[in-house]
Amino acid sequence: MDAMNLPKPQEHLDARVAAGPIKVDDQRQLDHPSFITRLNAKLGLKVTTIIGTMWAAYLFSLIALVGLPGVIQKGDIVTIVIWLSSSFLQLVLLPIIIVGQNIQAKAADARAEATYNDAAAILQQAIEIQAHLVSQDQQLAAQEEALSKMIASLSLVEEKLTKGSS
Repeated sequence: MDAMNLPKPQEHLDARVAAGPIKVDDQRQLDHPSFITRLNAKLGLKVTTIIGTMWAAYLFSLIALVGLPGVIQKGDIVTIVIWLSSSFLQLVLLPIIIVGQNIQAKAADARAEATYNDAAAILQQAIEIQAHLVSQDQQLAAQEEALSKMIASLSLVEEKLTKGSS
């Protein structure tokens, strides 16, 4: 974006205050204009909500363990490794990873909220500093004007004194 198209600072501030911090839920596209996108988002969210629990991990562990006796009876190490990697680890780790991602998403939301609040506080301080500087500029201008008048008065007095002593 070039400098000509940048939003004015107050417009940007107003828009950010209205929007608030961006959170994970804001990215779910549940209000997308496309029906298919909304449907996919809702379906994906529902499946993730169900599968992304420790209860699903426990259930998947039991399902995977049902096949373990048959694998052990074969006694083939390759079959055991395949069962371990494809049946057990994939089934069990999927919901555990989703649980971890959900926890990380909550932490990211908390960080976003804290960062947003920090930025808002810093912005408020900057606005107060700016107002203070404007006030100081006005006082300095008034003092400069008063000093200029004093210098002009002293110059007149000096002229009179110089003319009077000659």
